[in-house]
Amino acid sequence: MRRLALGIEYDGAAFAGWQQQRHARSVQGDLQRALTRVADQPIELTAAGRTDAGVHALEMVAHFDTSAVRPLHAWVLGANANLAADLTVLWAQEVAGDFHARHDAQARHYLYRILDRPLRPALERNRVCWIRHALDAPRMHEAAQCLVGHHDFSAFRAADCQSSTPLRYLTDIAVERCGPCVEIRLRANAFLQHMVRNIVGSLIPVGRGLQPAAWLARVLQDRDRRLAGPTAPPQGLYFVAAEYPAGICLPSGKLRGPRPGGSP
Repeated sequence: MRRLALGIEYDGAAFAGWQQQRHARSVQGDLQRALTRVADQPIELTAAGRTDAGVHALEMVAHFDTSAVRPLHAWVLGANANLAADLTVLWAQEVAGDFHARHDAQARHYLYRILDRPLRPALERNRVCWIRHALDAPRMHEAAQCLVGHHDFSAFRAADCQSSTPLRYLTDIAVERCGPCVEIRLRANAFLQHMVRNIVGSLIPVGRGLQPAAWLARVLQDRDRRLAGPTAPPQGLYFVAAEYPAGICLPSGKLRGPRPGGSP
């Protein structure tokens, strides 16, 4: 039995999320069906993260076990031949039998994009969060720095989040203007359900001037979801990458396309 890792890119607009569902299209379901055809045996995937409906991925990592023997390029080309255009396998690599895409990931990176202009987007309507009002990106960045570190993120977790603990270590968060968009980049050891979208939903009123920058620190300290901002929509959220220990050599990032907004 061999264990293989995959790098996967997808536009989440038409998916009900990563996780396989009986009556809805999912990334996991489409991939497993495609890989099953290549392997000529059932394939079950485990991913570094579980994205929600409408959320995109620049390079999700997943693994599976198989007794089928195929060249690595055959897994990539064969899977893509059986996938729709909004889902692509970027690379395949054989890994150690104890490699685990989720448990071995030391950090995860997310990107959230906000288009703040009076007129709604047409071309990027499923790839940005649209806000009519101008946002102050430096003010949002200042407010967000209180989230860096090891904290109880109860104020930013979904009501039905199944994690056994609200504690997470957020190592980096940056907010900057990138052309017509405000981009928020986050890195943490792991994220709670809707954590990124709830953080963004709380940064938007700061960017609009409706809340002072210090308000976000109070929300974090109070640990009450009802005091934070609303959950931002999924369209602007991207799973960017997962980080693994140095001894796990994956081709991550090598085939990832330009980041949204144009630069690599």
